[in-house]
Amino acid sequence: MTTKNTIDLGEFQFLSGETIPSLEVAYETYGEFTGDNAVLVCHALTGSSHVARRPDAGGDTAGQARAWWGDVVGPGKAIDTSEYYVVCANAPGSCYGTTGPSSENPETGEPYGTDFPPVTVGDWTRAQRQLLDELGVGRLHAVVGGSVGGMNVLDWLRRYPDDVERAAGVATAARLDPQCLALDTVARRAITSDPNWNGGHYYDGPGPDDGLARARQIGHIMYLSKASMSRKFGRRSAGREAVRETPPDPAAAFFPYREVESYLDYQADKFTDRFDANSYLYMTRAMDDFDLSAGYESDADALAAFEGELLLLSFTGDWHFTVEQSEALADACREADVDVAHHVVESDHGHDAFLVEPEKVGPPLSELLEAGLAGRTITDTESEPEEPESFAPVHTSLFSE
Repeated sequence: MTTKNTIDLGEFQFLSGETIPSLEVAYETYGEFTGDNAVLVCHALTGSSHVARRPDAGGDTAGQARAWWGDVVGPGKAIDTSEYYVVCANAPGSCYGTTGPSSENPETGEPYGTDFPPVTVGDWTRAQRQLLDELGVGRLHAVVGGSVGGMNVLDWLRRYPDDVERAAGVATAARLDPQCLALDTVARRAITSDPNWNGGHYYDGPGPDDGLARARQIGHIMYLSKASMSRKFGRRSAGREAVRETPPDPAAAFFPYREVESYLDYQADKFTDRFDANSYLYMTRAMDDFDLSAGYESDADALAAFEGELLLLSFTGDWHFTVEQSEALADACREADVDVAHHVVESDHGHDAFLVEPEKVGPPLSELLEAGLAGRTITDTESEPEEPESFAPVHTSLFSE
């Protein structure tokens, strides 16, 4: 059984202190609720509630061509909707059915634009908790999320530790590092410096599509690794049919239009057709703002009340949310006596790996839901055998001095 719906949670006060008279949340559910089998899936930055394929979805749902995790969530998949009651809700501030900047302000009859309150990951969690209350779901069997959705998972563990039995944070971290903060800043500046941005109140005219396109291109570069970009594009020129719409300057026409340029332009065009520029500002700021230890003495202190099990999945080629960041988070869990396993996946796909390699992501998630951290395919960096010491002679060179 699948459900696609929107629920009005009524007046909602954001953690900033600002209030809106009505928060509508778009959500989808899959499977039957038996009282103890609910799994909440938290979407990533530009995802929607459409996490799994639905028979009635047609060719397009919520502006997206297909379910964003359809190879992981569904009947017989890792998160098996024939066994679990899966809920996925679109986050406040987004533009896929949940109230956000592009929504109509009932007090003015106009889109909120940048008059919409600041949104945090904590607001996403609180809205999800209220939605689950309306659905009659108390304690979750599990909460699972990737990327900033993984931050959403961590916020659940510190905000509602008694409401979660098991959790999985996939390709995530306790906070963004300065390099990613910097790139997100440049992406937002691309939007706000677009002549059509108009302070965020552009809904009655042309939108800041050029700025949003550049922001998305920066994002795509962050999601790929050097190895995956080299494999996919190299330095090859695009085919004859791929032509720049407008060369940026006369001299540019002399140089080849490369496959990597064509890919970025294609992704940008698709994105501007389906996503709102203000929502991109709001969602990236929520991600940038998240810090697990905020209000606590440390990450360990923030997680200390959680008595369930946490699986962390990281990917060796991911420089957006690194293996080292996941290991630091796992160490914080161990310090807090939280049952944790840090499962490292060998992959050169970059941050996108959690979306494009279901055969590597699925088995540990499936076993977490079924058996907890005792699942046979789940490994942990702390329990892996150390490399044996090498007693080979040491050879010095100019490069080791």
